Amino acid sequence: MTNMPDKAVYWLAIEGFADWEPAHALAELRRQGHYRVETVSVTLAPVESMGGVRVLPSTTAAAVDPDDVAVFVLPGGDRWESAPADPEVEQLLRRLDRQQVPLAAICAATVAITRMGLLRGRRHTSNGLDYLRAHVPGYAEAANYVNAPAVRDRGLITASGLGDVELARELFEELEVLSTEDRVAWATIFRSAQLPASD
Repeated sequence: MTNMPDKAVYWLAIEGFADWEPAHALAELRRQGHYRVETVSVTLAPVESMGGVRVLPSTTAAAVDPDDVAVFVLPGGDRWESAPADPEVEQLLRRLDRQQVPLAAICAATVAITRMGLLRGRRHTSNGLDYLRAHVPGYAEAANYVNAPAVRDRGLITASGLGDVELARELFEELEVLSTEDRVAWATIFRSAQLPASD
């Protein structure tokens, strides 16, 4: 039997979250990396995704033990563009960042972490430079913006809404899941929708 990692992959479920964005990463981190996956929300009440999928959180943001978190993943969702993060969520993310726990944000969730000041000079991406400027008045990190599907820099992974495969690949790299060659092959298969030619 394969040993489970000591820590878990945590991800945030808020009303209207983009259910497809963390899906590749969570499935493979559990299947290939043997990580326990914990679903976090503000309460333990069921949460409905953008696609109408209802999930039951396993814990609340206030109850998360940072020492149990291998990485914390924030999916996108329309809510991030119009409302700030709940205070409990912001407090948790700031604490994780202070303790150098890796964070990953995709699509509109990049707005949330930018508003919190969590970029801190790290290279990052989003749904475009103009997108961040429009949703975060006072955004001053343009010099560190990278026009790429996903970017990883010193414990922060960011991705555009079209970069779910690349987000997963960067998470595999951060947590050392799969070999370098297998990460490349996995991303190529899912991005090209073609299986590799057999020998």
